[in-house]
Amino acid sequence: MTARTIAVISAGLSKPSTTRMLADRIAESAAKRLRERGDEVSVEVIELRDLAHDITNNLLTGFPSAALEKALETVQTADGLIAVTPIFTASYNGLFKSFFDVMEPDSLIGMPVLAAATGGTARHSLAIDFAMRPLFAYLHANVASTGVFASTDDWGSDEDGVKPLPERIDRAAEEFVSMIAASTRSKELRDPWALPAGFRPSGPAGLE
Repeated sequence: MTARTIAVISAGLSKPSTTRMLADRIAESAAKRLRERGDEVSVEVIELRDLAHDITNNLLTGFPSAALEKALETVQTADGLIAVTPIFTASYNGLFKSFFDVMEPDSLIGMPVLAAATGGTARHSLAIDFAMRPLFAYLHANVASTGVFASTDDWGSDEDGVKPLPERIDRAAEEFVSMIAASTRSKELRDPWALPAGFRPSGPAGLE
């Protein structure tokens, strides 16, 4: 049995939030599939709304609070990341972007990521591909080719007769889980402060 951790970021600003609802549905589907593979799964949800002041302070001072540092570590050491944001003005909201702005640039290299978003109408659905996907590509994350967008009409109905929301969630979760199963990233994580192999305190730059 392999222990897996899925980090979930929800950038919704209200409570209750459809963004958090979508994040929970996707995490539930992914966790179920990992358990069916025989893995032990832990899901860690991070509500960015609760860290809004900490993120702003980090942008201004360069130092994270204890709560923000814990959230960053949770994301960086996870086996996979589900990132969900509401779409504002044709893109992710500022809180979502600011969280990744305070993260170390190399933290998400090779991280399996499932991108998802919510919005008022399906006209915003392309924001996953023209806004979220380039962000994670810049961070060298491994983004699932299937994203999940949920508009207001998707909740509590089968408005999309071709691919209703539950089917889209399951398809994306299956792809995301396959990426996690194939990834060795979390096993290869190293202490960023560790000294390089072979380091001696008495070398040319040492104490000798």
